[in-house]
Amino acid sequence: MVGHTASDVPPTMAVKIFSAGVAACVADIITFPLDTAKVRLQVGSAIQGECLTSSAIRYKGVLGTIITLAKTEGPVKLYSGLPAGLQRQISFASLRIGLYDTVQDFFTTGKEASLGSKISAGLTTGGVAVFIGQPTEVVKVRLQAQSHLHGPKPRYTGTYNAYRIIATAEGLTGLWKGTTPNLTRNVIINCTELVTYDLMKEALVKSRLLADDVPCHFVSAVIAGFCTTVLSSPVDVVKTRFVNSSPGQYTSVPNCAMMMLTREGPSAFLKGFVPSFLRLGSWNVIMFLCFEQLKRELMKSRQTMDCAT
Repeated sequence: MVGHTASDVPPTMAVKIFSAGVAACVADIITFPLDTAKVRLQVGSAIQGECLTSSAIRYKGVLGTIITLAKTEGPVKLYSGLPAGLQRQISFASLRIGLYDTVQDFFTTGKEASLGSKISAGLTTGGVAVFIGQPTEVVKVRLQAQSHLHGPKPRYTGTYNAYRIIATAEGLTGLWKGTTPNLTRNVIINCTELVTYDLMKEALVKSRLLADDVPCHFVSAVIAGFCTTVLSSPVDVVKTRFVNSSPGQYTSVPNCAMMMLTREGPSAFLKGFVPSFLRLGSWNVIMFLCFEQLKRELMKSRQTMDCAT
């Protein structure tokens, strides 16, 4: 991404991938309760795939959902699916973020990257990363959505148990369930998030409003998080519903979207918008701040080691 000062050493591709994976995992650990609240709110009054009695629990707002979950199912439930979430960031975020600059350079024909090359890079890295990381997304959502209340024992007892049961009961293709809406969602997220961050950072640095440092990264990340949430929220809701549905509940992704529209109205596509923004906004801030600083520190360490030898 743009904005290196003269004293900076351009990070290598390996440093970018490693930094992106670590930064994404740190951001996931801190913001995961918000993601769990978002999933519960998106799933709505009837938690698909669960026993109907579990729908007696009603969630109201972000804070209300977190408090209700902590009181009724225990604070640990807020981090249900975290191992799959971290696996997702290692296999997904490290590629879509870490390879962005490299792929952007590939699409760039002139001296400076155009908007088209930035969007192309976001589309490419986002699409590739989704296919690789989709099984971890399916397991994460299933574990976040399932409730332990009032019904028989939960479908899954843990992360690896979920992988095994899904692969056994639904076939290996079950682990790639919802790839289409997730591909759509993450292409939108990747393009909006990375391109907006890149453009905002470039504008702030070039106009000399802010230097290429923490305040600049913070402002760019917040704006990128808001823009990403606005564009991706409807697709995210459909993805969550479809991925967490029991076999046969929806015949296809469009069928899932149409059933949501007819049964719950247009507002169904904005369920969980506030936690989505809180999660994406805070996730973006933490991830980009960690990513930028980690890249610099790793390159400084490498430069120091090279000088010492």
